[in-house]
Amino acid sequence: MDRDSLLGLLMRVQDGTISPDEALEHLAVLPFEPLDGARVDLHRALRQGVPEVVYGEGKTATQIASIMRVLLERSGRAVATRVGPEKAAAVLDQLPEALYADAARMLVADPAPLGRRPGVAVLAAGTSDLPVAAEAALTAEVLGNEVLRIDDVGVAGLHRLVPVLPEIRASRAVVVVAGMDGALPSVVGGLVSAPVIAVPTSVGYGASFGGMAALLTMLNSCSPGVAVVNIDNGFGAGVLAAMINRED
Repeated sequence: MDRDSLLGLLMRVQDGTISPDEALEHLAVLPFEPLDGARVDLHRALRQGVPEVVYGEGKTATQIASIMRVLLERSGRAVATRVGPEKAAAVLDQLPEALYADAARMLVADPAPLGRRPGVAVLAAGTSDLPVAAEAALTAEVLGNEVLRIDDVGVAGLHRLVPVLPEIRASRAVVVVAGMDGALPSVVGGLVSAPVIAVPTSVGYGASFGGMAALLTMLNSCSPGVAVVNIDNGFGAGVLAAMINRED
């Protein structure tokens, strides 16, 4: 339950639409609801402004569907990340109202979409970085943001970045996804006034060490205002961008 939902419930008690006892039944499930092997956090959106999201790796399709069902019923929205196509199909058999975004590897059940706030840009250095960029973009969109997507603008061809700089500079938060040498966030950070959220990916040849080379490059950025999330963590980058872009 988020702030607006809780406020709406209290207003319904005030105007007599529901009784205090009925409201108490709604509130009785806060702050979590126990399931087999999980305790679903229903109070996170109220505390952080961001609802709980299901991390799909390591969970069965039934576990994902059960958790998403609770989130959907209690908050009107449910999201799961890192869900492969085969597992997603099994979840959709149990939760047909959800949609699967294969590029982002995410399941979304969102019958009442949030309003879209402009201000978030997501850049991908190369085509191989697109799955992580898609996860970041969809996460920010689910949290109510209009996302500007710009793909394949890595440092091997910086002339591709120049024409889109005015659009990027108009953003309030810029997510930059890159593997290999991970240099793109530093370049972008030196050209924009908005915070840059750098996302290293596990893309690259042997000496990239599964994204460690890109991670260390980004942590050692010479551009101020660059923050770094974990390797392949498009979800975390999307959440941070949404938090930065919240309305004042």
